[in-house]
Amino acid sequence: MDMKPRSVCLTALSVAFLCLPPRQAPAAVTVFGNGMAHLCFQAAHRLAPGQPTDSRSIDTCNRAIGFENLSTHDLAGTHINRGVLLISRSDYAAAKQDFDIAIALMPELGEAYADRGAALLGLRQYADAITEIDRGLALNTTEPEKAYFNRAVANEALDDVKAAYHDYLRAAQLKPDWPQPRDELTRFRVAAAGD
Repeated sequence: MDMKPRSVCLTALSVAFLCLPPRQAPAAVTVFGNGMAHLCFQAAHRLAPGQPTDSRSIDTCNRAIGFENLSTHDLAGTHINRGVLLISRSDYAAAKQDFDIAIALMPELGEAYADRGAALLGLRQYADAITEIDRGLALNTTEPEKAYFNRAVANEALDDVKAAYHDYLRAAQLKPDWPQPRDELTRFRVAAAGD
């Protein structure tokens, strides 16, 4: 009996990524208190997937950044949270600017890099998105399942089907009750090499 391990070949079933709208899952940063920065966090944290935010939520973030006396963490977090809201409105360039500011304020904040990757994904800068997401993961972003999901989307766009599959799988393992990665996995099949 041949006991050699069999290599696994992953193939995507009817993947049509370039026809799909960009999909991202940015992560909010907790800001405590009862001011506008906290309201900005709540708007980003409660944002329903696929639903754009209203302009009032972004205005709340703008007022928090412009007028509240925030700690460095809360200011960076508010920029990240506003960026999350901007991504929901497909304003990827403005979102990236917020993530850039957050990184300048707190370069050790993993969410800033992971979310900058999400903005770059929306801008269709896939290789750069992967680099930023990798940085966010290395800095222990608090919602790694979202980072893995976004990296999967970028890998798929770059035709790295095997990496995309593994990232969707990791996202599904990290958050089993999140249907989006599981739904994406249904488009793949695993076959022995040569099948």
